[in-house]
Amino acid sequence: MSRSERSPLLLAGLLATAGVAHFATPRPFDATIPRGLPGTPRAWTYASGAAELALAAGLALPRTRKAAALATAAFFVGVFPANVKMAADWRHRPTPQKAAAFGRLPLQVPLVLWARGVARNAEGRS
Repeated sequence: MSRSERSPLLLAGLLATAGVAHFATPRPFDATIPRGLPGTPRAWTYASGAAELALAAGLALPRTRKAAALATAAFFVGVFPANVKMAADWRHRPTPQKAAAFGRLPLQVPLVLWARGVARNAEGRS
């Protein structure tokens, strides 16, 4: 299996793991939901977990990979406000937790680029 074939499956695995975590331990995710959103934080936690699982499934299948990869890039952009909220909320926590929260912010860029790269590599295979 080549690197270009592994890459979408690794991204799918990352999303699937995160999606399952949203259902298995929702409380930490609830705390990252921006207050201005309608509904309950738990509903958003479950919705984002379901979205991650759906995106993972789409990335795993060559036929839906390109569309799922583009949707994944958009998803990573869309969840950025939750990461900003987490960093703001954790700014007074112990240094390791604060570093993890602030470290997540720049990590969104390579995740978006990874998803776009998966979409680009899927173009010739559709």
